[in-house]
Amino acid sequence: MSSYGKKEFKHAPKLGAVVVSDDSEPPQFSFRYLQAGFCIRDCTKDQKVALANRLKELSQLSWQQLRQAGKGGLGYEIISRDCIKAGIPNHVTEETHLIAFRFAGKAPMVGYRQKVTFFVLWLDRVFTLYDHGT
Repeated sequence: MSSYGKKEFKHAPKLGAVVVSDDSEPPQFSFRYLQAGFCIRDCTKDQKVALANRLKELSQLSWQQLRQAGKGGLGYEIISRDCIKAGIPNHVTEETHLIAFRFAGKAPMVGYRQKVTFFVLWLDRVFTLYDHGT
């Protein structure tokens, strides 16, 4: 089942507990697949602080609230993979929706959602990942 709006049940392997994943849960963030050239180490001190603050803000809301917030605030927008100028990791399939949250002013962090986790692939701090328009 899709993680967009439908509950998914999965047995946690070590604890044996049932994990419920749906839009009423807040996001968790992973930097496991963060790409070279778009890393935290490439950010300025102010951008790092802004990133930490934004992650805190986003983690206080549910995925449903974030979807409804709109791209200008705490919400997100879907980015077409055809627009991405960097190499997309092999594990990101054609069906995977790439989404962008703003983290430092209008600078986006782009990645994908899997259940409640948002995997950050790129921190586009200098706006080179895709055409951002005017």
